Amino acid sequence: MLPAGSAETQGARVMRVIDLSHTITSGMPCYPGTPTPLFQSLASIDEHGFAEQLITISSHTGTHVDLPSHILPSGSSLDAFTVERFAGAGVAIDLRGIVGGIIPVDALYPFRDLIQKSEFLLLCSGWSQHWGSPDYYAGYPVLSSEAARWLTGFHLKGVGVDMISVDAPESADFSVHRILLQKEIVIIENLVCPPVLLHSIFTFCGFPLKIVGAEASPVRAVAFIEE
Repeated sequence: MLPAGSAETQGARVMRVIDLSHTITSGMPCYPGTPTPLFQSLASIDEHGFAEQLITISSHTGTHVDLPSHILPSGSSLDAFTVERFAGAGVAIDLRGIVGGIIPVDALYPFRDLIQKSEFLLLCSGWSQHWGSPDYYAGYPVLSSEAARWLTGFHLKGVGVDMISVDAPESADFSVHRILLQKEIVIIENLVCPPVLLHSIFTFCGFPLKIVGAEASPVRAVAFIEE
């Protein structure tokens, strides 16, 4: 894959690759109760002639995808999803004017034509600016149940957010997770959403690790845009 922000010429087309993922590091922000990544050296070049690490992470570390089995007792795990389910036409919509509270259907409705053309909808609240600070864990806007149900009426493969969750931190029933995952619309959390993506169609890819029985997996999320 090309480095983030690089370009590739395909005939007359120039494609730019934009990284939408947070770096996995020790001490990084994780959902409350989720352990942070642990890095341990297994071998070094000086001692063994090669370097190797043991990396211990939760399946919900950093930029990651939630599958139905994360919330639903009979929900599909990663094994049930083919790789093309994690790539397709994407659109990012600007919700930076909503600070805290609920994202109503009215905030999404003006973008219905763009959503109709897309397979992945990214909700860009600007919340990733708080990454690494205590503010990241609370106060972010979330979809109302009505808005989440409205989105299930489109042909979406996934909904992504630049926040730690699609549900509020005090949620007891994870209603937005349930509404989307019951329709097998995957959820991508902890995205980076640069303004250059807003309100135009691009190609989104967020490929999970191929883990048996996984209810979630870290992803390297990227957007391909034509220049």
